[in-house]
Amino acid sequence: MTQNVKPKKALGQHFLRDLGIARRIAATLDDYTAIPVLEVGPGMGVLTRFLLESHPADLVTVAEIDRESIAYLRAELPDPQPRIVEGDFLRMADTELFPGDGPFTVIGNYPYNISSQIFFRILDWKDRVVCCSGMLQREVAERLAAPPGTKARGILSVLLQAWYDVEYLFTVDENVFNPPPKVKSGVVRLTRNGVTDLGCDAALFRTVVKTAFGQRRKTIRNSVRPLLPPGATIDGHPLAQMRPEQLTVAQFVELTDAVAGLRKQA
Repeated sequence: MTQNVKPKKALGQHFLRDLGIARRIAATLDDYTAIPVLEVGPGMGVLTRFLLESHPADLVTVAEIDRESIAYLRAELPDPQPRIVEGDFLRMADTELFPGDGPFTVIGNYPYNISSQIFFRILDWKDRVVCCSGMLQREVAERLAAPPGTKARGILSVLLQAWYDVEYLFTVDENVFNPPPKVKSGVVRLTRNGVTDLGCDAALFRTVVKTAFGQRRKTIRNSVRPLLPPGATIDGHPLAQMRPEQLTVAQFVELTDAVAGLRKQA
């Protein structure tokens, strides 16, 4: 019997011990069992085992940076095993994981210290990732799903909700992990919506969202001023007196168009 993997603080490892919760997380992809799935950071494979019950093994890929975990997975996972890719997920290309341009899903008990970076990567792959689910720190999970008008709303809330329907599914207590984290966890699911074109410059949209939330205590008229030509203002715009957490995705699109229009006039 292979010895258990020692959790490594530097990798943000907190291994889930509750099989019931692992089963519930795996079930978030039950509508996508016929397409490839990528698990990020499988650790000791508690989630992987349930993915192998619902998905054909040749459709399951796991990406793991910890060599001790990789050795454990190869020794302990049942046959047929998934494809195991060794390396840093954040440095991987989608075509390295799944050649071509076909759809795939992403799942994981994501390391808390890189969870935001993981979801920015999902945004980069939005044309291929049809569903992304998993567990992360509760505050971050709540932020992803935060609706307009809430304090939790931030950059990732808007950017993800522009392309995905985001659901906060359930909360997970600390005591089901080894070692227990100091915070509670939350499980989310992102399902690709029907948007293929925002109706504005997508790169500028991203810049406007990041700039607005970079000074979230200010009103929009002040926070986006650095993006405008000298002397230009949006003082008369209906959104000018609002704060970024109040805006819907559609209103950020409207704001992006307003910024673009002022730039063209300069």
